[in-house]
Amino acid sequence: MVILLSLVIGFITAFIGSIAGLGGGVILVPILLFLGDLSDTYSWVTPQSIVGISLVVMIFTGLSSTLSYLKHKRVDLKMGTVLLIGSIPGGITGSWLNQFFETDGFALLFGVVMILVSLAFFIPRNRSFGLSKLKGVQREKFIGGETYRYEFPIVISIIFAFGVGVLSGLLGIGGGSLIVPAMILLFSIPPHVATATSMFMIFFASISSSATHISLGHVEWGNTIYFIPGAYLGGMVGAAVNRRLNSQAVEWFLRVLLILIGIRLIWQGIG
Repeated sequence: MVILLSLVIGFITAFIGSIAGLGGGVILVPILLFLGDLSDTYSWVTPQSIVGISLVVMIFTGLSSTLSYLKHKRVDLKMGTVLLIGSIPGGITGSWLNQFFETDGFALLFGVVMILVSLAFFIPRNRSFGLSKLKGVQREKFIGGETYRYEFPIVISIIFAFGVGVLSGLLGIGGGSLIVPAMILLFSIPPHVATATSMFMIFFASISSSATHISLGHVEWGNTIYFIPGAYLGGMVGAAVNRRLNSQAVEWFLRVLLILIGIRLIWQGIG
């Protein structure tokens, strides 16, 4: 029963995470926190073990999603590589900091971050909003019969990615729940490009972050292994669904998802 539940959870979290470009950690972490409170079967759950599992599972979610997105030419490899320069060292730093957190404070911080990010999507946008007006690398993508043009400043992107990486390693969220809204809101990146590029970044960043957690002994391998097959399949299916959604639908999916997760974790953190 535990094995089947883990497979289903792995699939659902990767499926939802891949659609939104979040990696699945924003779903997996709160689910495991909830099961840890609810069932003795999950008595092994701690903030450290949850983040360790989440980051290892996201390697496989990121791999399957990235392969699918690359096949359909939706990943901006140049932008993703620049973001990795900042997010990888940030993720290692955040993974090290994770060992100092207790469960309630961990959940509360995670919830507040999610709410703040979700609220940012409701800020009215125009061409002068955010950092898109700054000069940077010019990019062009052809998606669904339409050509999208955008640009991103390299230095600011690397600095921001480092901060996202710290929160990613600390909270086990893969960085997607922060980097996707940032790409859309601050740099005016098309949502489909943002989600696909995020999964590419999550794949590589999760490898380095999970390696840190493994070295610290945070990964429960006996439990982690059951989530991986479902996560790999869920990542592929989620990427396929994402390609069939329009940009507005992807943004609304992100808004609702992050608000629900944030409320749930804040409630747990103060309870």
